[in-house]
Amino acid sequence: MKKLVVLFSIFLLSLHCLYAQDEVVQKEAEESVNDKSVTLNFGADVMSRYIWRGIDFGNSPAIQPSLFLSWRGLNVGAWGSYSFAPHRLQINDSVSVNMGNYTEMDMYISYTYKWFTLMVFDYFVPNSIDPNYTGNEHYQYFNYNNKTTGHTFEISLAFAGPQAFPIKFYAGTLVYGDDKAKDSLGAYSNTSKNNFSTYLELAYPVTFHKIDLNFFVGGTPFGGSWYGPKAGFTNVGITAKRAIPITKNYSLPVQASLITNPAASKVFLVFGISF
Repeated sequence: MKKLVVLFSIFLLSLHCLYAQDEVVQKEAEESVNDKSVTLNFGADVMSRYIWRGIDFGNSPAIQPSLFLSWRGLNVGAWGSYSFAPHRLQINDSVSVNMGNYTEMDMYISYTYKWFTLMVFDYFVPNSIDPNYTGNEHYQYFNYNNKTTGHTFEISLAFAGPQAFPIKFYAGTLVYGDDKAKDSLGAYSNTSKNNFSTYLELAYPVTFHKIDLNFFVGGTPFGGSWYGPKAGFTNVGITAKRAIPITKNYSLPVQASLITNPAASKVFLVFGISF
């Protein structure tokens, strides 16, 4: 019985762990609108936890590199997250499972026109125990069959208002891949029916004593395989960012976020450094 519980939990986690940091992509898109020539950019964030839309992935500090091309508001790039340490999934008081080091590799394309950014994400998570394992179709990167692929595609639209109306809004829906509906037993399964998990977020940025603050509230309008079985708020909190002067010509960007997930009764305090 314990073996069945362990295998079922691993299966559920494999369906739930496809996530990425769309905030990085939105920032890149907004900053590239005025690029007159093709530019190549890269960087990395070191985060105390990988928290995305109110969900913790990896239970470990992580490094998150990015590489992208920009031209007149068009961005094409790659983003990844690699945990520093393995994590364990607690099944019950006596059983836990080693889930390995969480890894993620995403591709995306975005286009910004005035205040609007249209984005398409391709989320993919390799096997966390053995990233080179391809014995299962789910972990084969070039498998795009809707029933067996480990990829998940999301189409999203972001709005970033002008300085006179500094409101931000984000809406994203999964349209293809590893986001399936529940079966007759209530478990998420590999069927051909997509669940169309959807995430909405409203944010308000403001500057206070040279610190950039961002208040946000996000959630899902209906239950899904990504955000929980019911509609509710999954990502509510505040992020503070500032640049710490290191030398005359260089400052180190740092950030801290207080994040709550009311739907799951979770709270996180996260710190990050950008390079």
